[in-house]
Parts: sequence; C-alpha cells; structure tokens
Amino acid sequence: MRGLLCSPRLMLLLLLQPWESQLQFAGPRCRTGPLDLVFVIDSSRSVRPFEFETMRQFLVGLLRGLDVGPNATRVGVIQYSSQVQSVFRLGAFSRREDMERAIRALVPLAQGTMTGLAIQYAMNVAFSVAEGARPPEARVPRIAVIVTDGRPQDRVAEVAAQARARGIEIYAVGVQRADVGSLRAMASPPLDEHVFLVESFDLIQEFGLQFQGRLCARDLCNGVDHGCEFQCVSEGLSYRCLCPEGQQLQADGKSCNRCREGHVDLVLLVDGSKSVRPQNFELVKRFVNQIVDFLDVSPEGTRVGLVQFSSRVRTEFPLGRYGTAAEVKQAVLAVEYMERGTMTGLALRHMVEHSFSEAQGARPRALNVPRVGLVFTDGRSQDDISVWAARAKEEGIVMYAVGVGKAVEEELRQIASEPAELHVSYSPDFGSMTHLLENLRGSICPEEGIGAGTELRSPCECESLVEFQGRTLGALEKLTQNLAQLAARLEDLENQLASQK
Repeated sequence: MRGLLCSPRLMLLLLLQPWESQLQFAGPRCRTGPLDLVFVIDSSRSVRPFEFETMRQFLVGLLRGLDVGPNATRVGVIQYSSQVQSVFRLGAFSRREDMERAIRALVPLAQGTMTGLAIQYAMNVAFSVAEGARPPEARVPRIAVIVTDGRPQDRVAEVAAQARARGIEIYAVGVQRADVGSLRAMASPPLDEHVFLVESFDLIQEFGLQFQGRLCARDLCNGVDHGCEFQCVSEGLSYRCLCPEGQQLQADGKSCNRCREGHVDLVLLVDGSKSVRPQNFELVKRFVNQIVDFLDVSPEGTRVGLVQFSSRVRTEFPLGRYGTAAEVKQAVLAVEYMERGTMTGLALRHMVEHSFSEAQGARPRALNVPRVGLVFTDGRSQDDISVWAARAKEEGIVMYAVGVGKAVEEELRQIASEPAELHVSYSPDFGSMTHLLENLRGSICPEEGIGAGTELRSPCECESLVEFQGRTLGALEKLTQNLAQLAARLEDLENQLASQK
C-alpha cells in the first residue's frame, strides 16, 4: 500500500482515468455555433509537475467535448508565470488532434504569477483579429477561461474590467491556494456562474463538466430561427429574446423598442481626463453605446456626434459622419483615451461654436430639429463653465449633465437645462451607472421626450408658407392692437397733464 501511494505516476493514472472516461462518454459534442475561446493557464512555480499534468489532461478532455472548427469554436491557449507565452493562437489549428499535440508538448514556465499581465495579453493580442479572432462586427462570443492556483503578483481588477468592457466573457477557476477575492475581481457577472474554486487539481473536472454544460445550453438558439432582434438566450428546452439595457421587449417577444417617431441632433461630450482612468473610460464607451442602442440613428432620423475633452477638446466624429447605429458604436469603441485635465468650459464652447454647425452635420435651424447636448464628467472643471453653459441654452440646445463619482452637483445643474430634476443624472461609481439609462431614454428618446412628433419640413413648402403667413398676420394684428392701446393711454395722459395746467 505504501508503495502505491509513493508512486506518483501510478497515482496520477488513477486520478486521471475517471476524468478522461467521464469526458469521453459525456455525450455528443456541443454544437454551440461560433465561439472564440482562449484558455489562460497558470504555469507558475507553485504549480507542481503532477498538478500541471492534470491541468494538461483537463484541457485535452475539454477539447474533446467541443465542436472545433474554423466556422465553429476556435481555440487558443496561453500560459503565464512572470511572462506570457502563446501556446497556440485562435487561428492556428482547425483540427482537434493538432491542438492536443501542442498541449501535450507544453513545458511549464515555472516562475512568478503575473495574472494581470496575462489578461492584458489575452485582451490585446490573443483576441485580436490578427491572431485569428473573428472581428467585433461578426458578434462571435469571446470567452476566456483563467485557471490559477495562487494569488496574483500584479493587479487584476482594472485590466479584467477593461477586458469585460470589450466584450470578453471571463471564467475564473481557482485551485487549492487561489485567492477568492482575485477570482471575483476577474470574473464576469453573475459571479456565481463564472467563479469556480476546487480543492485540488484532480477535481478540476467538476468545472470542466459545468463549463461544457453551459456551452451546450447555447445549442437551442443556434439551432433555430429565433428571430431575436438583439440576443437569444437558451433556457432548457426553450429560449427567450433579450434587449439592450434601456430598451424593452415588444409584444412580439422578439423586437426591441427604439426612438422612431422624432428626429434629434445629439452631441455627446465625454470627459477623458486622468481622473476617469482607462478601465472606467471603457465603461463610459459602453454606456455611450447603450444610449445609441435606443436611438433610431439615420441621416433622416437621429444624428450622433461625439466630442472628448480633457486639457483640450477633440471631435471624435461629427454629427454628419455616420448614418447607422452600428457605425456609431464601432467608432465609439475605437475612441482612444486622452487623459490629462478637465476643461469642461472649453468643451462647452467647442460644442456651441462647432459641433452644432451645419458644416459638422447639424440640420438647419429652419427644419426645427431639436439639438441636444449630453455632458458626461467625473469631477470639477478646471475652467469656468458658466458663460458657455448659459450660451448653449440661449442657442436653443437642450442640455443634459451626467455626473459620476466626484462630479460637482452645482456644476451639473449649471450645465443642465431646466428643470434640473429631468436633466441631471448622477451615479456614485462607473460600474453602477447603467441605472441612468432609463431616465435618459425617457428624456432624450424623441417619441417620449423633447422631440416627440417633430416633423422635418422644408420652409419652402406650400403648407409652411401658409403657416408662416398666418402666424405673421396674427402677430401683426396683435401688434396693431397693442399700439392702439398705447396710443389711447398716451392721449389720456396728455389730457391729464392739460387739466393740471
């Protein structure tokens, strides 16, 4: 008995056999539809050789349950310790046998535990189109599975938030000595579905089976013509459609409501100062795109422009550049963070003088299209805002102010149109600001807010000329009545003065 326990190779075979058999007979492979799946494997010195072998077998077994192929699931593997190494990229192999061969040849790095560095690499390199990931517009889910056995030696929360903001779904799997707080900081919500902690490497198959089951749950949406406008979610033997935050599912159970009745020229002023920080700026961009989701963006409908400000002001794209919501959202994601100061007054001036000009794509005032400005900021302005905040409203621009964190309420109210209760929104932190969407929707959305029933009409049309003539004659008639009343009062005053003499 002692000889058996002291034989690591024999012990390893006994541990692994149930796991391999379990996966081998887990049923037919999941046909999940297209997925880009990257495994991020901890190969630091704390992972013992036989534990690393168990993890290697875990990867091989999990591959056997996936529908691997160029048009199905693409798989990439990276390992990390004090550095990051690509084992094979997403576009490297289309055959499972080639992937297994590369995994079996894997040699652990056996150094430190730089998990944050590995997430950064996965986000910027492993999930890039150059490495074989499908482009964002293809809307292929991107999933990262991080397997680690210890506490990271670098920061993970910020870079993980940035990765999630870019649409990467993160599963965090901790083994033995893993730090639960770090796992929760890395994983996607809901945490109870994306954080796994197992007592030892030989029990990691528990995660493998659950993970495989969740991938299989996607089958129904991929196997039927669901007709969902935004997203389909499988639920057992059925499915349901979801809409973006800020939109409601319509009676048909498939389509999402958008602003369709009116027309608005909307310019977003986004704070890109140093205090925002890179990971939060990614959340701001996602928030902006959620606003775009409930707008009917088109040259004849709602036009959207974006301006970023810090110590200077930069037009990211003007009102007239993009004609669809997809183009606007892609341009938002491509915006690069400026950092530096917070010159909100300078940004307001730029908006008034340039952003709403016809040269930038704003429609002529004669068409009576509402002009809306939305300022997003997280702190006190370093210059005066009063002059250009007032000037914006004098120019007929309906102003909204969204503040986060250390934003100053007095400044938000100064920027916003009246009543402030309808035009000022605040969130204590970047992670919880999505609750503001419904309020903004009710205010900005033309069918429910300022632009309800707005009709684009040429001032040269016959009906417009008749309407203009009628209004003008009515105004002249009222002016004549006022002049007559004024003349009578003057005459009365003259008579009073004459009688006093």
